[in-house]
Amino acid sequence: MRALRAPIAFDGERFLPGGATVIVEGAVITGVEPAAYGLPDDCPVTVFAGTMLPGLFDTHVHLVSDSSVGSLERAGSLDAEAVDDTIVRSLRRQAASGVTTVRDLGDVGYRTLGFRDPPRPGLPRIRAAGPPLTVPDGHCHYLGGVVRGPDAIRAAVRDHEQHGVDLVKVMASGGMTTVGTDPFGVQFDAAELRKLVYAAHGVGLPVLAHAHSLAGMRHALAAGVDGIEHFTGLTETGIRVPDDLLDGVAEAGVAVDPTLGFDRGLLASMPAPPQALAASLKRVGLDLETAQAARLGVLRRARARGIRLVTGVDAGAAPAKPHGIVGLALAALTEGGFSIADAVTSATAAAARACDLAGVTGRLAPGLDADILLVDGNLEADVTALQRPVQVLIRGNPVTP
Repeated sequence: MRALRAPIAFDGERFLPGGATVIVEGAVITGVEPAAYGLPDDCPVTVFAGTMLPGLFDTHVHLVSDSSVGSLERAGSLDAEAVDDTIVRSLRRQAASGVTTVRDLGDVGYRTLGFRDPPRPGLPRIRAAGPPLTVPDGHCHYLGGVVRGPDAIRAAVRDHEQHGVDLVKVMASGGMTTVGTDPFGVQFDAAELRKLVYAAHGVGLPVLAHAHSLAGMRHALAAGVDGIEHFTGLTETGIRVPDDLLDGVAEAGVAVDPTLGFDRGLLASMPAPPQALAASLKRVGLDLETAQAARLGVLRRARARGIRLVTGVDAGAAPAKPHGIVGLALAALTEGGFSIADAVTSATAAAARACDLAGVTGRLAPGLDADILLVDGNLEADVTALQRPVQVLIRGNPVTP
């Protein structure tokens, strides 16, 4: 038995008055007590000056990519050893930042499953989707999940299920980085998406839909997906997410992962968007700042309806989205009007629920895994404290930030 004390503590849903003492035995939290709780004389205790909270989730990562230019596109042509090396480096970077669980939504050859089972000491736990399903020459086609027609869709879902994935991801719209795809349009018609969701749900697998376009978001909702990634709302007149769509998402209990967060210091290394996409963005008057402001406005409306929000970064997908920047995504939410508690919940307890891990991690609570993050500073007053990790525990194993 050992204990950790901190004067500021967030349990995954709220700040605990006066801080907390968390008692750990092996890989499990066995007690969460007040900061002044009396411990047996033989119990070692570590006292921290900052904030203690559950380890973070990044609910949208690409472990097979290190975020360098072209890395995701190259992943499908690399040998298994090279892919595995990238996965390990990605996981280590996430762990050092305080992320203790990742949801991988862009695998190649199901390589991430080898790091999920068994879990590696000191590396984040993984929820794995396998290769995302897409159309011929569609977004992320180079990852190997191309399907054409209902029979191929059903066969791909069976293949995913036989490999033991935790969920299925489908590209409902084009993407920002794959040349020749259209993020303003759709990749599957509504009937195809319904068949895909039906097949996945039939074998117990939830479905997440990548959807930048409003049309793709509507198709995904109508098909019965469990979550929508990006949720951008692109239309030919800009970013538009009507009330009726938000109402439908709220009623269906669909989780939304807006994939906010980028490292402004790395924007200069970003390649220019494909020419057709650049022209479309210019035509509707969208740049980085206007798009961010519009999207935060959508998220405030989503929050007002009780829509479940989780925080993923799309880590590894592009140079300004490296692994280990969930703290920047949460800061973006607070800049958009979210409280620090609401923002951090989206990367802890809410993310655990969305990943079907609420009984495993995501909170400081007895019986859950000892996934614990200690940061320098008062998180209740300063969200940038998340960018200063001083100690990380994953299933009780210490990680050096």
